[in-house]
Amino acid sequence: MSAGEKNIKTTEQKSSSGDGDSGSAFAQLLSPLRLGPDLVIPNRVIMAPMTRGRSGANGMASAIMAEYYAQRSSAGLIISEGVHTSVLARGWYRAPEIFTQEHSKSWKVVTDRVHEAGGRIFCQLWHCGRVSHSSFRDGVEGYDGEMKKGVAPSPIPHTGLNGKQSFTKLPEGEADIEVPRELTLEEIEAIPVEYKNCAELAHAAGFDGVEIHSSNGFLLDTFLQSSTNHRQDEYGGSPENRFRLVGKVLEAVCEVFPSHRVGIRISPNGAYNSMGSADNHDAFLYYAKRIADMDLAYLHLTNGIGPPHTLGAMLSLEKIRSVYAGAIIANSEYDAQSAEKEIETGRIDAVSFARLFISNPDLPERFAAKGSPLNDIAEYSVWWSTVENELGAAGYTDFPKME
Repeated sequence: MSAGEKNIKTTEQKSSSGDGDSGSAFAQLLSPLRLGPDLVIPNRVIMAPMTRGRSGANGMASAIMAEYYAQRSSAGLIISEGVHTSVLARGWYRAPEIFTQEHSKSWKVVTDRVHEAGGRIFCQLWHCGRVSHSSFRDGVEGYDGEMKKGVAPSPIPHTGLNGKQSFTKLPEGEADIEVPRELTLEEIEAIPVEYKNCAELAHAAGFDGVEIHSSNGFLLDTFLQSSTNHRQDEYGGSPENRFRLVGKVLEAVCEVFPSHRVGIRISPNGAYNSMGSADNHDAFLYYAKRIADMDLAYLHLTNGIGPPHTLGAMLSLEKIRSVYAGAIIANSEYDAQSAEKEIETGRIDAVSFARLFISNPDLPERFAAKGSPLNDIAEYSVWWSTVENELGAAGYTDFPKME
């Protein structure tokens, strides 16, 4: 019996209709959604980006990654795990990359498998910023001394998990947190070019679009928030200035993909990676307005990954909807019932599911089959990549589908 099967229990889905009819209880969740003039997804069950740590040598997408994503191709849209945009962007052990032709070719195997299975997949472009560690650049030419450190708009460190830097490539996995190096103006102005290069490689790899990771305390999020951005130049200070880099990144990738094939993820209420700012409510409402003007495929809102920050007022879905008329994908510990109800309100258009998709590769089919069992969310010890199961199927591709 596989590691995945050992740790699965089944629970019956609750019907949200309660009327005993033979149709699906989740009519809204399972209905099609248009994300642009040439992209209609068949359901609103989105596979959230999840770092799984199964890439091969030098950040290449591996064969088992192709199998993993293909298994989950019934999602309305797959958003890939975060994909590093450069050597300096690295910050998570065994996370994949897409800044060379070789990376692009390795991802083509993944996208081909997803498309052959009838699916759609966006590539999430990810720069870890200050949530990195110099060890990710050990032995890399051109990265010595201070240049090995993670980077940020200002030299303000995060506090880490348990006061340590996690998910490094060091044997013990954890390391002391480093103070990030403050980016120079010249370096900041090169970042949109970096993202454009990655978007071009994602396009060549066959991705259907890209998502810009601007949440959860990684590089772009630290530019948006006043608690982490203390710059005195045109990239700091006012919300307009703090949005400048994100806006330039979006404009750059929209030169490669049409805007309706580009999404962005933000986390206005999140505390993950030591985030949260007193002015987030008003600042992120402004950011949502700016993003709305760019006519993107969607705005992806993260309210999960731990409790919210406590430094100021929370920004509600109602407020965001009041300024953003486009497609909104929400992510915050939803199940099928709560997702259906949230979509019915009109505040959002789709829901991204994370851990449920790990243990239920056929999640939309299970939602559609009224009363079908769901595999329980697997324990962290089962699905996370370790030295013992590195690049292996255990806790990755061995979760059973419905019979």
